This record gives sequence, structure tokens and C-alpha cells, in this order.
Amino acid sequence: MFFAHAPFHRAARYGYAPQVVLNARNIDRWLGGSAGQSSPTARIDSDDTSTTLSLDVPGLAKEHLTIAIEQDVVRIESKADAPRSFKAAYQLPFEVDTAASQAMLEHGVLTLKLGKVAPVSRETVLSID
Repeated sequence: MFFAHAPFHRAARYGYAPQVVLNARNIDRWLGGSAGQSSPTARIDSDDTSTTLSLDVPGLAKEHLTIAIEQDVVRIESKADAPRSFKAAYQLPFEVDTAASQAMLEHGVLTLKLGKVAPVSRETVLSID
């Protein structure tokens, strides 16, 4: 069935008959996305040493995703050969320790455990003469 640009009418018995055009753009807007791309919502849990970021990426395998970390910015993007487009970027309130970070993809959920860089103390102890 094809509904593009077909007007949808409410029954006249309700006292109004608004004109709504059903096409891919309006349906996508109603669903909250942008045509061809995901609008990811992240779930974030944090403790003193790390932050866990969870994203839904259904239909994508680990081979389809690229994760880039640059200081406090995490970028997740699907590759060109992926079955669907995905792109997200998050700026965190701390610098990420890439050596203490890991990524897992299970059942369409990408989970990033991002280690926090421990702050370096610049405190100097002076001896009393």
C-alpha cells in the first residue's frame, strides 16, 4: 500500500475535518527521527571512576560502528556499508581515559564504559625552616 501525499480526513461527525498529509517526512517527524538517521537517546550511569553510556542501535553489528574518543568527546558513527545510518556525539564533563574504557554490543544495545582520568594534584609541600 502506498499512502504518500494522500489526505487523511476525520469523520465530519466530530465537527472538524483537518487535512493531514501522510508522507515519509511527516511520519518520520511524528516518530521523532530524521529521515534515514537515528535520534539516539543515551542512558548514563556514573560513579567515581567511570561513566557508563548505553545506546540502542538495533540492526547494527560491531563491524558497522566506529567509536572515536578525543579528550572529553565521544563520537559514535555507522560505517558506509551499514544497513542503516547512525551518528551521535557526546561531550562529557571529564576527560576520558581510553586505556580504562571498553565497549560492548549485545542484543542491539551499545554499552560504553568510559574511565575517568584521575586529576593530577599540583600540590607542593613546603618544609618549614
